[in-house]
Amino acid sequence: MVTYLDSGNIFNLPDVKNYAHGCNCAGAMGKGIALQFKEKYNQMYLEYKKRCKDGDFSLGDVFSYDYGEGTVFNLGTQKTWKTKAELKAIEDSLLKMLVYARQNGIEKIALPKIGAGLGSLVWDDVKATINRVAKDYDDIDLIVVENYRNI
Repeated sequence: MVTYLDSGNIFNLPDVKNYAHGCNCAGAMGKGIALQFKEKYNQMYLEYKKRCKDGDFSLGDVFSYDYGEGTVFNLGTQKTWKTKAELKAIEDSLLKMLVYARQNGIEKIALPKIGAGLGSLVWDDVKATINRVAKDYDDIDLIVVENYRNI
């Protein structure tokens, strides 16, 4: 099931310990929510950066990182920080994330408006993709915060 929240902070949602965000495949997390992930989970960032450098993180991939209390899903949605996100990559990475979540008993994942901020895609197109991919995973709650607000 997908729930859309108009505004908020994914890290401050009650009872949520699993998070996802769109990433480029070049190893950069210097702006937007990616920067918050980098600062909050620095060891994850170092591993992500190495995977990118080694060519082990591509469009449509998911790098799942267990931080002890939950999982961070890094979704390969953009080639570089200079390029637009790609809908097909969002679809592929979301599907892989949901398969992993089901296999590992993860029932709730919060994510921002992936691909439509720095990724420059039209949010309605991304939203339709999220809804289409998530429809077969109604046992997993996706909570999408459409506008960041530090509350």
